[in-house]
Amino acid sequence: MAYTHDQTALLVMDIQGATMATLRETSPQLLASLHATIGAARQHRVKVIYVVVGFRKGYPEVSAANKAFSMLKNSGRNLDTPEAMAVDSHVAPAAGEPVVVKKRISAFAGSDLELILRAADIKHLVLTGVSTSGVVLSTVREAADKDYQLTVLHDCCADLDAEVHHVLTTKIFPRQADVVAHTEWINSLK
Repeated sequence: MAYTHDQTALLVMDIQGATMATLRETSPQLLASLHATIGAARQHRVKVIYVVVGFRKGYPEVSAANKAFSMLKNSGRNLDTPEAMAVDSHVAPAAGEPVVVKKRISAFAGSDLELILRAADIKHLVLTGVSTSGVVLSTVREAADKDYQLTVLHDCCADLDAEVHHVLTTKIFPRQADVVAHTEWINSLK
């Protein structure tokens, strides 16, 4: 089932300082692809929603039982300041575009994303982000369970492990989403 542009949202997930710093080699191409994709979405009235991971000062939302986030809390990496939660300036939100702060890996976990999507009558999600094995995978799984139509832009996602990215985008995601290049998705908007 195809949905109209105004029933579609482009999710730009975890494109912030802490995550982009891990992708030094691939970040210029990723940011260029994201920039083109965001511009096309805006031009064709597709809602652009940004998702970042962030916490209150001192990480009170992080349980010692959560292996990944408790390691982050104890690492000294800063995800509890406004600067750390800021979207990369190359793809910054335009006025009125929401920035959702999540507290776990999925874009839905600990955030108000689902309320924003329901309020806008969004039925189709186009996913981008860092990392493919983190936010993109978790969001694909949860969004599929919530009955959203899904598209993943494989070249607007990145992971520290290129092999994992390849397996996810060629073997796992196609079970629940259309997986295409950003240029193919942009051409589909016309």
